[in-house]
Amino acid sequence: MQEMKYLSGYPAEIKKQVQVLVDNAKLADVLLKKYASVHDIRTDKALYQYVLNLKKNFLGNAEPINKVMFDNKIHVIKQALGTHTYISRVQGNKLKAKHEIRISSLFKNVPAEFLKMIVVHELAHLKEKEHDRAFYKLCEHMEPNYHQFELDLRLYLTHRDLVGELSWGGMS
Repeated sequence: MQEMKYLSGYPAEIKKQVQVLVDNAKLADVLLKKYASVHDIRTDKALYQYVLNLKKNFLGNAEPINKVMFDNKIHVIKQALGTHTYISRVQGNKLKAKHEIRISSLFKNVPAEFLKMIVVHELAHLKEKEHDRAFYKLCEHMEPNYHQFELDLRLYLTHRDLVGELSWGGMS
């Protein structure tokens, strides 16, 4: 059985099913059938607006986000797909906080569901710092299919590792 690092936390039965798909060269077919095309968010400005809209709809009273961008320095190899940073600075007698969300450039050419999953994940960190029950409950509040999208994203990353890039709706 090939190493599937993105599925390490999943039960053996799921890994076995994925291995069968990989062995029969069917994993790409499954993903492409489920997710036929990529989103159209290509710029940092469009990503920022997308993130702000999700935040407004689900986390209206959360602290403001100062910066959102695609980042080509975030690599899947380091197990990071996005980051949320929180910087506190003292300015005079006030404490100023800045929130930045950086999304791996990998997400420029994936289905909208994968982008939404990672954005929801990073937004959830505005309210919940740890990956605990409350964190995942908030993720599910913002995207009810969060866990399915996360699994499918992990399947895509596994395909990238073992076979190579997929061509979503004519793009690669």
